[in-house]
Order: sequence, then structure tokens, then C-alpha cells
Amino acid sequence: MATALVTDSTAYLSPDLLGAHGIEVVPLHVVVGGKEHREGVDVDAHEVAEALRSFRPVSTSRPSPQAFLDVYRSVAERGADSIVSVHISSDMSSTLASAQLAARQSPVPVTVIDSRALGMAMGYAVLAGARLAASGGSMDEVAAVVRTRCSGATVVFYVDTLEHLRRGGRIGKANALLGSALSIKPILGLADGSIVPLERVRTSSRAIARLEELAVEAATAAGSVDVAVHHLDSEERAEKLAERLRSRIDGLEDFSVVELGAVVGAHVGPGTLAVAVSPRV
Repeated sequence: MATALVTDSTAYLSPDLLGAHGIEVVPLHVVVGGKEHREGVDVDAHEVAEALRSFRPVSTSRPSPQAFLDVYRSVAERGADSIVSVHISSDMSSTLASAQLAARQSPVPVTVIDSRALGMAMGYAVLAGARLAASGGSMDEVAAVVRTRCSGATVVFYVDTLEHLRRGGRIGKANALLGSALSIKPILGLADGSIVPLERVRTSSRAIARLEELAVEAATAAGSVDVAVHHLDSEERAEKLAERLRSRIDGLEDFSVVELGAVVGAHVGPGTLAVAVSPRV
């Protein structure tokens, strides 16, 4: 175990994948109705969706530097001589800053990477890094693969309402859509770690159809790809979208349907659908 991979809970990697690849996760925090929880530990996406629907206050916060340092020390004690630590876009969260502070005190060298992404766009990059580390890749080689996978990923998503993004301050350039008529359904994307507006469609069904087309276009251009469909409390729509994408994308390597966790869910709201396309390298 020369190089260890550390990420945060917004990668939304399953416990099976984390265990199989020896990846450590530092959870972000979610505050629901004044009570603080750790994502993936003592709060789930369903609870957050219910809180949002009932207009209970929901907010998020970063892990402390000490939480990262505890993990860095733990993997070093188990034999790692270097660490690659990959985290949610710094435009979305100050999690990266906590990791950077902890890295200065780590007993082994740590390369902290701003993924400029989230969800499986980051998760697939972490998995690629873990596979290379397991085959003997150096810290620099692992970091390079992670950065390449992150920068090459495409994320497109649909939200039922922009209100949750507005409240959480994560709306970015999509702020320009706030004055649109209520009948307009936005399709959004990530550009260099920030949320940007892509298109405006008049109905949710047309928006989801357009989301599908954008995902297919991105996958076709990339060739060999890993793809994940994300959702928040919208499993049926996600599965239907996934079925169509499976039949349309050539060069598909890995395909997953993954519910968004509490942290991202708190900002995008119930009904969200997203597709992450991650080209293989």
C-alpha cells in the first residue's frame, strides 16, 4: 500500500467499492432542523428530501481539518507512504481548504486535488487512481490520472426548481435563470467546478429528454466511458433514463444508478436528475 486514496462523501461511492479499493472517506456535515449529522453515517438522502419538502431548514458544512488529519494518520499507520486526497469542487464547498490544512501536518506526503466536480464525476476519477495505486503507481502518477479523469468528465443535470441552489448559494452563473417564467425547466452543467446554465426547456419531460441527448453526445465524443445516473428521491425516473442510456451509448465500460447523498441533495432538491460521463484514459 504505497499510495492511499482519500476522498469525501460527495463522491457517492458505494461501501462495496470503497472497501474493495481501500479508499477512505471523510464525511461532510448536514444540518437538518438545527441538528448536525455526518453524510453517509447518520443521515441519508431520504431524510433530507423529506426535510426540504416540509420546508425544514437544511444546510451543509465542511469537515474539520482534524477529521482529515485523523484519516491521513490512520492510513499512514497502516503502511501508506503517500496519499492522494480528492475533493468536491472548491467553488461548491470549503472542504478542500480543510484537507489542505491537514496535509501540512500529515506524517506522509499528501497531494490534495480540487476535482472541480462532484458525484461520480469525481468518484470515477478516485476509482481510477485507486486502481493505478494498487498496481504500483507513484503518488504523482496517481494524481495525474485523477486530474485527467476529473477534467475530462461531463456533468449535466435537471432540477425541478432553482430555489434550493439559490438558498444554498451554489447557483453560480445559473443565477441568470432565476427571473424565468415558472414553466421554464433549466438544464444545468458543471464548467470548471461551477454550475452554469445550458438550456431552458418548457416542460420536465422535454428537459429530461434533452438531458439524455446531451449525455449521449458527451459519451459518443469520448469513446470508452463510465457513466452514472444520479437522482434525489426520483428513482423511477432515474431507472427509466438509465435504461435508455444503456441502449444508446457505445463504448460503455461501467454504468451505475446512484442516489445523490444528503449534502448535494440539500442544494439541488428532490426530483433532481443528473448524468456524469467520465472518459476512460
